[in-house]
Amino acid sequence: MTQEGGCFCGAVRYEVTGKPMLKAQCHCRACQHFTGGAPNLFMVLPKDGFRYIQGTPSTYQRPDHEARVTREFCGSCGTHLTSRRPGLEAVILKIGTLDDPSAYKAPKMSIYVAEAQAFHHIPDDLPAFDGYPSAG
Repeated sequence: MTQEGGCFCGAVRYEVTGKPMLKAQCHCRACQHFTGGAPNLFMVLPKDGFRYIQGTPSTYQRPDHEARVTREFCGSCGTHLTSRRPGLEAVILKIGTLDDPSAYKAPKMSIYVAEAQAFHHIPDDLPAFDGYPSAG
């Protein structure tokens, strides 16, 4: 599977190959900031399954947080494209930036639901976790 996507203005473009490692929606407060209030729909991809094919994103790390997540976004239009977490050898891609977001289909879980707002929709049949689910 190969897909492309990019920012709202088209200055930054990327290509995705292979299968996502995870598809989820996140309700954490940081994601609410980036989405304007909604949960963040994303997929996690192996680093070698993601590459920029046009333009170079700007980056941001919040200096007062221990977990220095790097946010990659278009410096022209501000579209948030990816996040890169320390210790995670993967790319967290915002699915709204795919040329065809319908290929995402649906999340497989909801995370950080302890921080969800009353207006967030969490389907009853979707596994939900107060934080990030442990691997064990």
